[in-house]
Amino acid sequence: MINRRHMLLGTAAGLAAPLYARAQSNTVELTAQYSIPELFRGLMEDVSTEFSKQNPNIRVNWRAPEQGYEEIMQRNLRDAITRSLPDVAFHGLNRQRTLLERDIPVDLRPFMTADPKIAEQGYSETLLSLGQVGGKQTGIGFALSTPILYYNVDLMRRAGGDPARPPSSWDEVINLSRAISGLSDNTTGMFFDWTITGNWSWQGLVFSHGGTMLNAEETQVAFNQEPGLRAIRTLRRFVDDGRMPDIRPATMFTDFFSGRLGISMQSTAQLGRYNREIGGRFPLLTGRYPLSAPNGRVPAGGNVAMMFTRDAQKQRAAWEFIKFATGPIGGTMMVNHTGYMPATTIPAEREEMLGRFYRENPNHLTTFRQADSITGWYAFPGQNALRITDVINDHLQNVVGKRAEADATLQRMAADVQALLPRRS
Repeated sequence: MINRRHMLLGTAAGLAAPLYARAQSNTVELTAQYSIPELFRGLMEDVSTEFSKQNPNIRVNWRAPEQGYEEIMQRNLRDAITRSLPDVAFHGLNRQRTLLERDIPVDLRPFMTADPKIAEQGYSETLLSLGQVGGKQTGIGFALSTPILYYNVDLMRRAGGDPARPPSSWDEVINLSRAISGLSDNTTGMFFDWTITGNWSWQGLVFSHGGTMLNAEETQVAFNQEPGLRAIRTLRRFVDDGRMPDIRPATMFTDFFSGRLGISMQSTAQLGRYNREIGGRFPLLTGRYPLSAPNGRVPAGGNVAMMFTRDAQKQRAAWEFIKFATGPIGGTMMVNHTGYMPATTIPAEREEMLGRFYRENPNHLTTFRQADSITGWYAFPGQNALRITDVINDHLQNVVGKRAEADATLQRMAADVQALLPRRS
């Protein structure tokens, strides 16, 4: 027989079940994805954890990260075909165009316009523009970088360099590299990482010499003109005059962190890693990327947070997450983990966020000091954008490996890229 107590318990349980179900149904589940886990894994977990504390009704589920920007691009292009895109994804600046050409990202401008608290984000208009393609706000900068030079101060001094006056031209960098290489058989002068995301480093060399990738109409390769010729000759001079070895970035990192390499050209994204790995073994100095023309520029690197979901409820939740990740709190966490700069200016202005951090870590200010020279990370048009970066990378390898001369390689590279550009009437 069922007594009164059992009836009450049963009734309570019956009432509790739908309440619990309703509570669960009010939780929005977002899927998100990023790349370069060696830089971002811990940071992304921390950002989503902190976000969930402030937004308990939104849960962010991370997909397995891809190795790099090219890999996450290929993955998400396949996801678009199978209709399995993540709700939010962090893509390289130069991949926004390819995604927009396939109508994948959601324009974030309407969300920004409708948000009454958008001014509290402190977004820099200059850095915000890096996420604008085709008249749309395709993304908002999460982690933004520029190419800089890293110096082992001990080796610099031993080779006659002055840390108070680091090189301001490639000639000075090459001369210092050669001097460092002559210190001992176990010492290497420099490594210019020409492999970074396919062609970012190549754009840095061309832009800093005053050149462009294509003409204004985007119908003709332009990096084979005079600025590009000087750029590729400079790359070869790193090898011939600066005694740069043909090694992979993994070897470069090991050599620099152990104190056997004097100069490294890398992204500011790696600064946090440099600090951790060196661990006080020797003083580290960062310097500006040399500009070789009055109109020289450096390409912005890094990634933007993008919204892919078309579901209205998920869009509202995705906007809250993107706003948090790219805003003052997420930006502060990002800088503390890496060497990137945020799209928001607020953390640097507030002592409790990054004001004190920047004073105590002046190496992180180098990228801000060359902010007046930043230009966009160029995205090649058309279906062959990914193939073009591979082609450029392969030709640069031939120059660094001394398998081909610089001038002839540039013309072959230009012809190969031209053949991959969209045909226009």
